[in-house]
Amino acid sequence: MHRYHELRIPGRFEPLVLAGALAASGSFASHVVYERDGDWWFAGDTLAEVVLDRDSLRTTVEGRTSVEPWSGASLAPVSLALSGAGVARWRAFGWAAFELSYVLAGKRDLVGAQTLLHLCVPRTEIRIAVDEVVVRTVDVDRLTDVRDLIAVPFDLSAAVDATPVDVTAEDGRAAYQGAVSAAVADIRAGQLQKVILSRAVEVPFNVDLVSTYVLGRRSNTPARSFLLDLGGWRAAGFSPETVAEVGADGRVSTQPLAGTRARTGAASDAARRADLVTDPKEVYEHAASVKLACDELAALCEPGSVAVAEFMAVKERGSVQHLGSRVTGALAPGADAFTALAALFPAITASGIPKAPAYDRIAALEDGPRDLYAGAVLMADHEGGLDAALVLRAIYQHGGRTWLRAGAGIVADSTPEREYTETCEKLASVAPHVVRAVRELAEV
Repeated sequence: MHRYHELRIPGRFEPLVLAGALAASGSFASHVVYERDGDWWFAGDTLAEVVLDRDSLRTTVEGRTSVEPWSGASLAPVSLALSGAGVARWRAFGWAAFELSYVLAGKRDLVGAQTLLHLCVPRTEIRIAVDEVVVRTVDVDRLTDVRDLIAVPFDLSAAVDATPVDVTAEDGRAAYQGAVSAAVADIRAGQLQKVILSRAVEVPFNVDLVSTYVLGRRSNTPARSFLLDLGGWRAAGFSPETVAEVGADGRVSTQPLAGTRARTGAASDAARRADLVTDPKEVYEHAASVKLACDELAALCEPGSVAVAEFMAVKERGSVQHLGSRVTGALAPGADAFTALAALFPAITASGIPKAPAYDRIAALEDGPRDLYAGAVLMADHEGGLDAALVLRAIYQHGGRTWLRAGAGIVADSTPEREYTETCEKLASVAPHVVRAVRELAEV
């Protein structure tokens, strides 16, 4: 059984900068940074990992790998693999690709040779608050190393210059608007109620991902944020909502956001806000999402426990403002955090209503797999807790390529021009804050 050694370091810290410094230090072969409720978690290097693809689950502990078939019926095997990895008081961090939802829905034919979920139990875990850093590591010598890193952090607090990415260029506009028109036709024909269609914007230069994360986080107001280098993927993002939050007590909640207006910090924001809460298209889109969230939770919660704790509040998220609600419940006996994740994944607000026909439209009308986009970055623990952030407002790196991606919710009253504009508004949460790399980006 692997056990963690622990060190508590009191002081005054800037968690965002310190998390970025740890990621940029070169001291860890892989990392996941996850911001939740004012604390930053840093997971460095891998002690155990669980990886899903379309057909199998692979568990690796200290270099020893076992592989078993995976039917896609549930995520229970993931929970069992983490619990059986031989790590006391484990906490896992990682990501789930959007296409995981296809397999969970029985649509395996829509999935290619891609990783669908990658979770790691780290060798070293660091929780950073403004007044304390808590280090847990299985390598006792690492305690001194981390203490020294924290004592003299890499300076990310100085101003850096961004190289904004143009997201309004005409390239790709016609294709995206054509996809919106096709989706509207399907919706008006009664084949589904709503689908989210997205588009990618290539970043034509090499990017310093850590500096982009720090600079972008200072200009955003996310529900969660993340920075990762794990399983061949690098990403940084400022998530507007959570897919699933599960406590050790079995309480579960989800946070659908749907309905969007631009936010610039000017006096005109108030007028856009007033328009947002009264616009029939936006209100319908939001209410339909909340209804489906209630249905999904009702299927796994104690009868009568599902409630809408907050409805149609306006949430400011960087360059945009959304209608936001929170739906809560109490898990029924036999259900756990991964049951909840499987039921709620992917977020309604990044897929569609109903989800199954929305998957078909997304696969047919978009320009390739979404992978991390509209998936989740998450943390889970041995006590049954789980926190999964929806991957939106992010920048992605894979295979030497760097890009942004954003989408819009398409309903019967959608117009191609407005939905394209909405993608530009959302991309503005990240695009102005992209920092050019000093060195060439290494192939991932």
